[in-house]
Amino acid sequence: MEASKKVKQEKKKVLLMGKSGAGKSSMRSIIFSNHVAKDVRRLGATIDVDKKRVKFLGNLLLDIWDCGGQDAFTESYLTSQKPYVFSDVGVLIYVFDVESTDFSAAEQHPPGHSDRDLQTFEAIIAALGEYSPGARIFALTHKMDLVSAPYRAAVRKAKSDAIRARSGRFLSNIGIYTTSIWDESLYRAWGSIVNSLMPNLDIIELGLKDLQAVTEAEEVVLFEQNTFLTVTRVGSEVGNENPNSDRYERLSNIIKTFKNSLSSAGAPNFHLTRNLSSYTESNSSHQFDSFTIKTRIFNLIIQRLTHNTYVLVVFPPGEAELHCATLNILQAKDEFARIESVADGSADDDNIKGRGKIKAY
Repeated sequence: MEASKKVKQEKKKVLLMGKSGAGKSSMRSIIFSNHVAKDVRRLGATIDVDKKRVKFLGNLLLDIWDCGGQDAFTESYLTSQKPYVFSDVGVLIYVFDVESTDFSAAEQHPPGHSDRDLQTFEAIIAALGEYSPGARIFALTHKMDLVSAPYRAAVRKAKSDAIRARSGRFLSNIGIYTTSIWDESLYRAWGSIVNSLMPNLDIIELGLKDLQAVTEAEEVVLFEQNTFLTVTRVGSEVGNENPNSDRYERLSNIIKTFKNSLSSAGAPNFHLTRNLSSYTESNSSHQFDSFTIKTRIFNLIIQRLTHNTYVLVVFPPGEAELHCATLNILQAKDEFARIESVADGSADDDNIKGRGKIKAY
């Protein structure tokens, strides 16, 4: 690809809405600004609309509109600012505070409680339907860590049913999640949100299937390099039988915490080998090139694949298998650079349609 050739960038407007204090800015800061949960308590309330542009996988630009949830602002969004706020929206993320006294279904709320949050949600998606009828909606019931563990399943069902009952024309196009900044649930929800906006995932998955085949991997997972949200994954029959359905979100949370800890790890190009694991840091103290775990039952490599991604590969144990997989991943980098150039529109799709598979070592 010529250096002078511009990459075609796709912009997606993302509305982040909900009652003041629901936790919208906190979750945004954890996912996109590398804050940790204990630090977001210092964030103040959002005033009006706080706009942030985030680059995801190089070509996808997310214009995130973090909308203050105070009553006066919400009324303004739904009246004088309605065309400005709700036009050209790709995704609406509406955050409910699970402890809010205004988040109860009309037929269920006890004395002192109301369904005001749900009424506001209903008004907002009506405005969205008027100006951006093709938008996706994600509703997050947040701060689930404040609900005692024995009651979480019942609360999750009650809140989800109440949201669906108010979803109107978007009922078939809404994703509903329960989240907390203190566990991997936040990564599960935001991974699904960003995944819904990704163009040409099928092309990327073809490349991952090639890599999975030549490494004989149980699982291959692609992560975005800044947020460490899961982009997509492929697996073998064995990998697909893994009962831990939340493993990708757990990995996102763990690896991002590890990556952020490198800011205090010392000098660049630091190399650590300790028992069965090792990693090599890149020239940035906030990035690393690779991380390897060797055990008697599996090998695992997390390797920078392109400028915008890391890949995780889980494959059979053994030193020879480890060296071969490392070589195959290194060889795959050029192939994925070509795939990424097609996905971002900077190269012709014909470059990939006739491509050869990754050569196995």
